[in-house]
Amino acid sequence: MQKELFCTVVTVVLTGAFMGAQTPANTDAKVLADFSKRVQQYHDLRDKLDEGAARQTQTKNPEKLVAEKQTLADRVRAARFGAKPGDIFTPEVQPILKRLLKPAFKGTDGAENKKTIAEEQPAVALKVNTPYPEKQPLTTVPPDVLKQLPLLPKDLEYRFVRKHLILFDSRANLIVDVLPNAVP
Repeated sequence: MQKELFCTVVTVVLTGAFMGAQTPANTDAKVLADFSKRVQQYHDLRDKLDEGAARQTQTKNPEKLVAEKQTLADRVRAARFGAKPGDIFTPEVQPILKRLLKPAFKGTDGAENKKTIAEEQPAVALKVNTPYPEKQPLTTVPPDVLKQLPLLPKDLEYRFVRKHLILFDSRANLIVDVLPNAVP
């Protein structure tokens, strides 16, 4: 009887531990899936708005390219009027992304990654739905840092501004969202 009770208790404890270990992974997967869905919704909206006068075409005329990019940016900003930090980098996904990034910033390789990110010190106001200043550098994001993060659709990029991660739309030259204090 005691042996059966002991086995039952051990089974319950181990099952509980196993289930507890699975719950955060399942929760993380759901939150990351929601993040990817939000990113895709933005991407789809931007692509829908990228029609007519906003449609970027191949040309050797730089003024035309600038005008097309500006038209697209204006349309996206109008469609996302009221956009705020956390619309895509939701409060639920922020700690997960920070946790995913931590290994890329540890040890010798991590120090090198921090150095690479710090090489460019863009003076950028971290405001959602605003243009990235054209005269400011875009940081290089080391490949092992990118490998830690979810994949993004074409023309959307992760960039760092000091220790903050931004979601950047290179086609519209807009800051889509900001993840504060992403670099530990």
